[in-house]
Amino acid sequence: MSLPALARTAGLVLALAVFASCRIESAAPSSGATLSHEGAPSGEVWVYTSMYQHVLDALEPLLKKKLPGVTVRWYQAGSEKVASRVEAERAAGAVRADILSASDPFFVERLARSGAFLPYASPHVLRVPRSLLDLDARHASIRVSTMVLVHREDSPPPPTSFAALVDGTWTGRVAIGDPLTSGTAFTWAVFCQSKYGDGYFTGLRERGAIVAGGNAAVLQKVESGEADAGVLLLENALTARSRGSRIRVVWPTDGAVTIPGPVALFATTPNPVAAKAVVDVLLSPEGQRLIVEKGDMHAVDPRLPGPGGEPGVDTLLTRTQPWTPALMEEGLTRGGVIKEAFSRAFSR
Repeated sequence: MSLPALARTAGLVLALAVFASCRIESAAPSSGATLSHEGAPSGEVWVYTSMYQHVLDALEPLLKKKLPGVTVRWYQAGSEKVASRVEAERAAGAVRADILSASDPFFVERLARSGAFLPYASPHVLRVPRSLLDLDARHASIRVSTMVLVHREDSPPPPTSFAALVDGTWTGRVAIGDPLTSGTAFTWAVFCQSKYGDGYFTGLRERGAIVAGGNAAVLQKVESGEADAGVLLLENALTARSRGSRIRVVWPTDGAVTIPGPVALFATTPNPVAAKAVVDVLLSPEGQRLIVEKGDMHAVDPRLPGPGGEPGVDTLLTRTQPWTPALMEEGLTRGGVIKEAFSRAFSR
């Protein structure tokens, strides 16, 4: 690690240690913050999120128990719809959300660089792997999704890697998400383009890849037999298996793709005390456990096991392609170019 990176990490750890010694209850509330007469957080908090509705339903009782004075309201939609709503409200000069919990790390980082977020380091992030944190405390991951390969039990031998989808070592029909409309598919496309170049997209088309839209569509095409294999979120595969699907997961030998799900506080929140408290609950062991058990996603707390009997986040990160500053820059600065390359490859 470089000296600047070490300095930033040391600064974050020091800041977290100071923060942990003076929790929000002992500090004067920020302008617009709401406290009950006992000093506990209260009021309304809006969360814009792409987390599944059934996970939010499971989190509701925990939030009510931990924060009885806070009313949490959700806007739940796919990552692209959440991003569109945030951008529209920002353009209008009135963001209703207090918290953003997204599955598109590039979108969150773009907002962070524009100054949209209130820096906040929850004490719980002390346990989170550094690669899943913003060292300036503008956002922190609360969940990790993972793109893997899947196939049906009765299909031909599955591909063993993402490279195998184009290098001729596997013959079959593969379904992939559309990076133009799916945030998770876009993140996967950034990784593959960075590793294999623009020719990867052309290779997918030449070998008959089926662009299916979102993860639900990919799953449907593999289950129905229209495709023999697919590139899919692990959580979707595990959920399908729990309902009896004959889908099988393949961990690609060239590394699965992790997709951190960051949470951030909007700088415009009128209730930062309650918003910070909600983030604390989401990052708490109880909140993290619900994300694993109900969402089939990995928690960022390394003390917890992964979904479906998988190992926890520390082991997960050894089986996946690493998140690096260079990859983040690739998605931020060349995202449009990558989407154009994909579109051009599949419009021929």
